[in-house]
Amino acid sequence: MPAQHDQHEDQRQDQHEDQREGRHAGQPSAGRRPRRRTAKRVVLVVVAAAIVAAAALAATGAFKRGGTASTGAIDNGSGTGLAAVTRQNLSAQADVNATLGYAGSYSVINQAQGTYTALPSVGQVITQGHVLYQVNDSPVVLLRGSTPAYRTLSEGAYASDVTGADVAELNADLVALGYATTAEIPAGSDEFSWETRQAVERLQAHLGVEQTGTLALGQAVFLPATAVRVTTVSATAGVSAQPGQPALTGTSTTREVTIPLDASQQAQVEVGDKVIITLPNNQTTPGVVSAVGKVASAPQGSGTPTITVYVTPTDPAATGSLDQAPVEVSITTGSVRDALVVPVDALLALAGGGYAVETAGTAGAHHLVPVSLGLFDDADGLVQVTGSGLSAGQQIVVPAL
Repeated sequence: MPAQHDQHEDQRQDQHEDQREGRHAGQPSAGRRPRRRTAKRVVLVVVAAAIVAAAALAATGAFKRGGTASTGAIDNGSGTGLAAVTRQNLSAQADVNATLGYAGSYSVINQAQGTYTALPSVGQVITQGHVLYQVNDSPVVLLRGSTPAYRTLSEGAYASDVTGADVAELNADLVALGYATTAEIPAGSDEFSWETRQAVERLQAHLGVEQTGTLALGQAVFLPATAVRVTTVSATAGVSAQPGQPALTGTSTTREVTIPLDASQQAQVEVGDKVIITLPNNQTTPGVVSAVGKVASAPQGSGTPTITVYVTPTDPAATGSLDQAPVEVSITTGSVRDALVVPVDALLALAGGGYAVETAGTAGAHHLVPVSLGLFDDADGLVQVTGSGLSAGQQIVVPAL
């Protein structure tokens, strides 16, 4: 259509000039210069040829972003700079949202009968061997153990009369608290011996109660922690203490970060992986993956299934005392040693597939070098590459800052 329009326009110009010079339409005149339609056609042909040539080069993946053009490259005039290919160790990291708090969650089940007369406050830390709360003014002591209290423990007619996992943890507590020695109660002993009775009497003396040498049901609570940080108190002072009902809940005093990780990334994270924790005040502190969940859970409604990854801060004091605080964790998901590394923004996507980098040689010569990609370090914007003719120290083209 544009060519037909030009032709019609030229014909109208010819008719106008013929009429002005007194000639009939189409009559030639001596010495007339060629019409502009000839020049227009030349321009159209040149432009069309250039477009075809550029398309052919793009299809082969031969192009460049800037600098001195070389054979098979087109200068698009964009600003560029140079960066060096390096050989170094490289780590891949993934940034995920997480929660900073305390490890463990414990429910303190009351077994004493009577009335609550003293209760701890939220946030209070109670250590092994100290009083958790009181019923009828009688203290209930915290002891360490994974087997809950379910019976009265006392010395039998024979040492073997009262044994079990609950006795073993009581014996371990009595030694740990200094009420007996390992010579008196050997490590791992699960027998309520005469030495156990003597140690219980020393504990009772410390608590200021009658020294019976018998640990009655309800006088102690066993939890798998040496200290408990109280998070909620469900009991109320002056209210009847019902055996089997929770009195309070708590956590350990160990700082911990929990990550709801996309279940598809489970294989990328392992126990022992190092991480960087970004705290709410934007300060960072290191940590280590301590456990990786095995069972995925889906959020209510719709959402991506996740597993829980646990991280232990290397310097717990640096994390402060915030509980359930939002943080960000950079997890190292892979690493390589002594790899060829280039900036990610140096990569050129080839039209035929794959990637290349543009090397800048001597005398301004630029060449495209196809590369295969390895590990990405998104945090530092680097990528591992391999390519024939590529070596450390070479200069490559990157976008200008």
